[in-house]
Amino acid sequence: QHAIQRCSQWRCYASASSAGLSQDKITERVMTVIKLFEKISAEKLTIESHFMKELGLDSLDHVELLMAIEDEFGFEIPDQDAEKLNKPSDIIKYLCEKMEVDYK
Repeated sequence: QHAIQRCSQWRCYASASSAGLSQDKITERVMTVIKLFEKISAEKLTIESHFMKELGLDSLDHVELLMAIEDEFGFEIPDQDAEKLNKPSDIIKYLCEKMEVDYK
């Protein structure tokens, strides 16, 4: 529960609705949440950074980060999907697909 409370402080926008969202807006929100995650160095972060191999997160950190993404966008990411989301670009593509936003 502590992680959920901490994650809720990261919400960048009041609305989690997909109405009016674009890939650019989703990218901006995802990258902001990731930059605010205390265990990630913003200087090392790119859209293609691997969370574990390049940014040094362990599996628990990865779960906490995805919880923050879930909180930001207002829906749960199933475990079988979460384990495939290893880079910001993976998360952005996944969210675009789930929210029916065009992904380029």
